[in-house]
Amino acid sequence: MKVGILSDSHTKSGYTKEVISHLKASGAEYLIHAGDLCLEENLKSLEDSGLTYVSVFGNNDFSLISLSSKYNIKREPYLFKIKDTSFKLMHLPYYLTPDSDVVIYGHTHIFETDFKNGTLFINPGEVCAREKPLVECVLLDINENEYIISYYSRDINSNKFLKKEIKYERKK
Repeated sequence: MKVGILSDSHTKSGYTKEVISHLKASGAEYLIHAGDLCLEENLKSLEDSGLTYVSVFGNNDFSLISLSSKYNIKREPYLFKIKDTSFKLMHLPYYLTPDSDVVIYGHTHIFETDFKNGTLFINPGEVCAREKPLVECVLLDINENEYIISYYSRDINSNKFLKKEIKYERKK
């Protein structure tokens, strides 16, 4: 199962569309957005992807609250399952507890991944290239025995995503 993960789009709807296209071309079957979408256009890009998606409100998403019945955007922390894998999704990294298989968060604009006591923690970095000149996202490949994290980043002055791969053994 391949899950595309992105966060912190802010007002960069062009970058958001590009990241979604890249994740789909890389085989993503699902999309997860960890908040700070800021614009309805970014929610529409998730919807228009044709993939099953979920997102959470970030601290800059107050203007989107009225759209929660139109799009799949939830309050944090949001717990859900895809197949046999449990997820906890949030924007603010306040609930970083190992109570699901995968914990996804945003807000810091910094790519991070860690695997502790059977729980995978992921922050995909930022789509908006606000803190650094990089557009970032993650493709998480969940296999029976391992997690494969493909971290993608593209310099704003380039048109090519670079890939860094990290693997963790998964025990069920």
